Amino acid sequence: MAQFDHLAEKMLRGFASRTSRRSVFSVLGGFLAGAATLPLLPVARAAEGGPASKPAFNPEEMPPLATGNPQDPGDPSKCDYWRYCAIDGSLCNCYGGTVTSCPPGTEMSPITWIGTCRNPADKRNYIISYNDCCGGVAWGRCACQNNKGDRPVVRPQNNNEVTWCFGTESQSYTCTVSVILGVALEQK
Repeated sequence: MAQFDHLAEKMLRGFASRTSRRSVFSVLGGFLAGAATLPLLPVARAAEGGPASKPAFNPEEMPPLATGNPQDPGDPSKCDYWRYCAIDGSLCNCYGGTVTSCPPGTEMSPITWIGTCRNPADKRNYIISYNDCCGGVAWGRCACQNNKGDRPVVRPQNNNEVTWCFGTESQSYTCTVSVILGVALEQK
């Protein structure tokens, strides 16, 4: 072991006598900058142009969806669905998710904005949590912008213009889900 230490010391002393700290940091900085640009390089996609390149989920080919529940009327793939009264973003239905679950490969942000939407079936107001699903690719499909009850950024919890991908692995926005938190209390 002493011979290994002696050899390592001799090599490091020789390296230190031939180089400066600035040159080591410049080379290290070059490697770091190169590593940061690595994801920007083009990627060969073997399946492009073939039948396998067709997207797995195409909302244009699907018939209109209904929830099947008379207490939850409407088509969750359309922007006029009652839960989407304060949504601003893409519907997760178009990416392989549902009204309440993120598509595969994404994660739901724990940070959310809220809205109060009226269910036409029972004429009650519900508190809806709008969570962004983050980490996937946003294709810009099925975009809805309903600004009912939107507030300026001074009240960020009620503003839907903010990308809410905080507390997730990736801050890349994909789509938005709408989860019912509960029945809103009637004002007196």
